[in-house]
Amino acid sequence: MRLLRTPDDRFSDLPDFDFEPRYAELVDLHGGVIRVGYVEAGPEDGPPVLLLHGEPTWSYLYRKVIPVLAAAGLRAIAPDLVGFGRSDKPGDMVDHTYQRHVEWMRAFAFDVLDLTEVTLVGQDWGGLIGLRLVAENPDRFSRVVAANTGLPTGDTDMPESWHRFRETVGNAQVLDVGRFVQAGCQSKLPPEVRAAYDAPFPNEMYKAAPRAMPSLVPTTPDDPASAANRAALKVLTELDKPFLVSFSDGDPITAPWGLELRGAMRGARELEHPTITGAGHFLQEDAGGRLGEVIARFVKS
Repeated sequence: MRLLRTPDDRFSDLPDFDFEPRYAELVDLHGGVIRVGYVEAGPEDGPPVLLLHGEPTWSYLYRKVIPVLAAAGLRAIAPDLVGFGRSDKPGDMVDHTYQRHVEWMRAFAFDVLDLTEVTLVGQDWGGLIGLRLVAENPDRFSRVVAANTGLPTGDTDMPESWHRFRETVGNAQVLDVGRFVQAGCQSKLPPEVRAAYDAPFPNEMYKAAPRAMPSLVPTTPDDPASAANRAALKVLTELDKPFLVSFSDGDPITAPWGLELRGAMRGARELEHPTITGAGHFLQEDAGGRLGEVIARFVKS
């Protein structure tokens, strides 16, 4: 695997993101060593909350959530998915598969950090990966927060707006990451914030992961990830762990998944599921403080 590493100076002076960068080294299934960047805050012995971002963001997305969790006595841990943020970036799109991304985050959370009694918070691909982790390692988790995410199997079609997004990413000669993040927000991002989302990608060579991820979402029943996702859904629907569905009110792509999760998950049936109003797909950006309060109340209850 050809790995690229974003120069450190790309991450200098990011607005509202003064967390100390940390790094973990993973041994890939094929024998290579991959460095994963992450940030964390809060007491080391606090209940761990694993915050997984999605496409095409990085842990910067959780900068408004992390301080709220830390102030509540929780250990907030936000890794950068492989190919994003400060993590190493496999330079070829074929190096990115759904299974590999699940395995990379499993190795980070359990082989390196050895986390137990974890609360998963997953948004976008953070849920597609994180929900698989919960289903395949249920003894490691205490509860789940699903935020604008789901676990597609390809048995039902994705919304037309998602297909347009996938086509746009696939055809873009220059992938404008900051513009895509802005398109998923209801608030207007300052130029320096858009630049922070662009920071991990000095040029097009570094963008294999954000280019590849839309094509990895199962859209047909025989997709390579469909069987594993079906098996994960079967486990999750029967799992007796609290499962909070906290979606925004401004994300038409994932809205149907929220209703499905609330109805299907055993752990969701007795809970009140708060809607984050005035927020788009990237609800952490639009309403991170409010989302942090929802997560903190859920964990402490």
